[in-house]
Amino acid sequence: MQRDAFLRIVAVAGSGLALGVTTRATLSPTAFLRLGDDGLATVVVNKAEMGQGVATSLPMLVAEELDLPLESVRYELAPAEERYYDPTSHSMTTGGSTSIRNMSEPLRKTGATARAMLVAAAAQTWKVDAKDCRTAAGVVIGPSGQRAPYGSLVALAATLPVPTDVRLKSPAEFVLLGTRPRRLDVVGKTNGTAGYGLDVRVPGMKYASIEKPREIGATAASIDASDALKVPGVRRVLPVSSGVAVIADNTWSAFEGRKALHVSWKPGPNAGVSTASIYAAARTAVTTTGAVVKKTGDAPAALAVGRPIVATYEIPYAAHAPMEPMNAAADVRADRVTVWAPTQSPVPAQQAAMRASGLPASAVAVQMTMLGGGFGRRLSQDYVTDAVEVSKAAGMPIQVVWTREDDIRNDPYRPGSVNALQATLAPDGTIAAYRHTLAVQSAGAMRPGGLPNGVDGSWLRGTGDFAYAIPNVLVDGHLIDIRIPVGPWRAPAANANTFATESFVDELAHAAGKDPVAFRLAMLERGSRARNVLEMVAERSGWGKPVAAGRARGVALATWSESWVAVVAEVSMPARDQLKVERMWAAVDCGLPVNRDGIETQLTSGMLYGLSATLRGKITFENGVVQQGNFPDYPVLRMNDAPAFDVQIVASTAKPTGAGEIGTPPVAPAVANALFALSGQRVRRLPLLENLT
Repeated sequence: MQRDAFLRIVAVAGSGLALGVTTRATLSPTAFLRLGDDGLATVVVNKAEMGQGVATSLPMLVAEELDLPLESVRYELAPAEERYYDPTSHSMTTGGSTSIRNMSEPLRKTGATARAMLVAAAAQTWKVDAKDCRTAAGVVIGPSGQRAPYGSLVALAATLPVPTDVRLKSPAEFVLLGTRPRRLDVVGKTNGTAGYGLDVRVPGMKYASIEKPREIGATAASIDASDALKVPGVRRVLPVSSGVAVIADNTWSAFEGRKALHVSWKPGPNAGVSTASIYAAARTAVTTTGAVVKKTGDAPAALAVGRPIVATYEIPYAAHAPMEPMNAAADVRADRVTVWAPTQSPVPAQQAAMRASGLPASAVAVQMTMLGGGFGRRLSQDYVTDAVEVSKAAGMPIQVVWTREDDIRNDPYRPGSVNALQATLAPDGTIAAYRHTLAVQSAGAMRPGGLPNGVDGSWLRGTGDFAYAIPNVLVDGHLIDIRIPVGPWRAPAANANTFATESFVDELAHAAGKDPVAFRLAMLERGSRARNVLEMVAERSGWGKPVAAGRARGVALATWSESWVAVVAEVSMPARDQLKVERMWAAVDCGLPVNRDGIETQLTSGMLYGLSATLRGKITFENGVVQQGNFPDYPVLRMNDAPAFDVQIVASTAKPTGAGEIGTPPVAPAVANALFALSGQRVRRLPLLENLT
């Protein structure tokens, strides 16, 4: 092996990406599984591992049907190749709670197929009927008690036809699914061998930091690099599409060289945009009818009969703020490009690299690394474009690393919105008519081609997709036409809209003189998933029973990607201008539970993420410039702010519907509703701590 090739393999393996050369026999019925003659299985994970646990949960699906202990399973992160595409989305994107949802059946079939081939090999060896053989813990057992470890059968099994129709286990037969196994990635993450984007090292690689304009959308007018080039370690200064790149021997030198740059900027399309102007336009918009996205009965006529209850809720822009800043490494050659990136979307990353390099897909390789947090931020590929552009211009491998300020000030933000709500009550205390008019910025409108029909339904999640039986409903929306970058943020749209929806439902419950849980239950079908989680969380939290002095509770119900969750929050107010969330209960129905520990930690994670934004998260603009830049002015939740959690999972044999995002949407309304129950303050604008009176 040539030294250069050897070093490349070492570099990639050192970043947590497994490569190997072997002549051992393997069984690989699909691209997602390799079973070796040592009895060890390698599952290729086509989804990004960003702490949510897919590197364990996806292999569990294979191991269950293969009848192989998880201790005998390893995983690899897939490169961007079509054979690893999610068969439902035809991509490798990790988002929308689709990892388990989309990959459950394909991976179970992969395990079942391999098991059938091993059984066939054993039956052929023993000259018995395969129907008389069974499997357990990595061994095929014959009708007379014969035992053959999987490894001993791999060579023969690999020569047999791959069956096209295999039987999957019933939930009653599960041994592994629905349990709490040790995570497969825990060792690497505790001993430092797990490879994140920042860990990538390539021979000859230099490091770059990019000076980006403070005003979003501005472009470089002039560049004076003379002082930057005097900084020890700085090698070159190059203009790129997002700003000015400083290339150095190490990241620190690149950062220091960047500080010494002198750049003047040409204003862009956001020069006059401010938080005040955005919300002024949105508040005007919601006074008129927008594009109708849901209509049941005749809400305007029903609202005109009585005296509607009216409220307006406002949600701020929010940053993703993952702990690992944006970064990527790229090696651009004349005929090929290699990218290593902590991306949630390796195929769009490949497409971004193609655009930046001018090379076709066949010449562009993208390898996922571990992610130090995603939350939807790494669905965008701006940091990949940065790395490819700099590497191409410099003619050498480059790792681009953003600062925390770059991250906060150049994020595709969760868009802010204004929500105007109206409702009337029926004589029995239920909701007779309901209208929700939303004004929000849309990511879809900023894509090439825009929105052909002027409607972006994805930004209306959490408005009219509730399960309440309301005879007259109208949901309509307006898109705010500005150029601030926006994008998916954990449970897109629902994370914000549910605050308005479930807070307003709580207002209506109090207006009707009803208990908030009883008010909701009266409008939910018996036996429905929504009703089940609400009843479960009410029972678990002891809803309706006395709570400690100085505390109160609030409730909220939410849906995302066909999963349902109900949350109860218990709060206290140490002082009039302070709010502390003491405890949170959640009940979730996400279909068949695959990894119970993973579901519980995802719900907890989602609630913590939502709580951080609920209490403190806010991005503001002045003349196109983001006013926040780091954790002192964009604070995230601290450990001493975290409440105690109790998560309950509904037993289900339905298809898995995902748990990664469902925990976030109900947090803000549950906490705000608890605040009202405690203090009488109905806060209709986030973040809560900034709007207490």
